[in-house]
Amino acid sequence: MGPGVNKPKLFSTHVLYEEPRRCLAEHFDVEYWTGSERPPRAVVLQRVAGKDALICLLTEKVDRELLDAAGPNLRIVANVAVGYDNIDVPACTERKIAASNTPGVLDETTADFTWTLLLAVARRLVEGDHLARTGWWLQWNFDLLCGTDVWGKTLGILGLGRIGRAVARRASGFGMRVIYNSTTRAPAEVERELRAEFMSQDEVLQQADFLSLHVPLNAKTRGLIGREALAKMKKTAFLINTTRGPVVQESELVHALEEGVIAGAALDVFEREPLIPDGLRRNNVVLAPHLGSASIETRTKMALIAAGNAIAFFQGKRPPTILNPEVWPRS
Repeated sequence: MGPGVNKPKLFSTHVLYEEPRRCLAEHFDVEYWTGSERPPRAVVLQRVAGKDALICLLTEKVDRELLDAAGPNLRIVANVAVGYDNIDVPACTERKIAASNTPGVLDETTADFTWTLLLAVARRLVEGDHLARTGWWLQWNFDLLCGTDVWGKTLGILGLGRIGRAVARRASGFGMRVIYNSTTRAPAEVERELRAEFMSQDEVLQQADFLSLHVPLNAKTRGLIGREALAKMKKTAFLINTTRGPVVQESELVHALEEGVIAGAALDVFEREPLIPDGLRRNNVVLAPHLGSASIETRTKMALIAAGNAIAFFQGKRPPTILNPEVWPRS
């Protein structure tokens, strides 16, 4: 922005990190939510009013009510996440408001964390940490907290997108067989690189020792893992979810764990975050508070992408990761 030019007004529902803040300051009159907790809905509705741009997280529901509260000035909603089920994209499109997300940069970080969960639940790490930390560990014993091997087992993946592929790539280090199902089958060269075998969803469910979910949340995948799917899994199998909570029917997962239908689960996401059913607070379940992309490096990159989308829009350029390109070019 040149001298004397009024900068567009932007509200960010998180304070972000220094580098994206510095970029935004050059181009916007920025207002941040600085509270340690997520901003209440009423506050978001109040502070988005009259803004030209919004940077938000998955916790903020960008629906018609919010768009009405923002008023006619709002031109772009930049989500700091790959998923965007919190945004009513058609409603944005109706109003010629661009919506964007932050794909690509968190693939490897989320894949790392998927393996963190997988290994933790297989080797009962959380139980072991609790035993050692509380002082209840009094002596070594032959069968103390024996878990299950990962090496040489079968990894089943539902959804072989960028994150699914990154998870599969790591499996070679554990000598695992990789099987997968995805809406679109991967090219032959990708299957060769990953040593991944395409199967029907039922076959993946039936054969996987570890089932890792990497599908987007949509009408077809909501509740994908319910009683029927869980019943097809091995009794010795573990479910790993780092995608979206509503992909798994939690009540059915609790039932499966109680009845020994599967051996355990490791979950980073939940149906109604941050609420977690008491039935999931079990020794054979590892729980994490949505940490899949939670590294300083990756979260900084995500915020920079969101900032870059907003900056590009007001420079008359198409936002690089726009979700509704039909609103571009600007009218």
